[in-house]
Amino acid sequence: MTVLGRGGRKPGEPIYLRRHLIVLALAVGLPVVLLQLYKIYVGTVSFGAQMGFGILVSIFAGIILYYTYRSSAQNQP
Repeated sequence: MTVLGRGGRKPGEPIYLRRHLIVLALAVGLPVVLLQLYKIYVGTVSFGAQMGFGILVSIFAGIILYYTYRSSAQNQP
């Protein structure tokens, strides 16, 4: 039986704050929202363009998320 201290986390488990999860959800949902807005206001988009745009936005959002929150998401000692 393992004794969990300080919020119930195991040693070495990452500390995820509420802001990390909110920004992660934004990074995941942003490509979908942007594509839907484009379809509403501009017009239809081919499947290949949708996939390319989704992958590109996801990569950039992931990089921004990593560099923004890497210092506050350190592993617990």
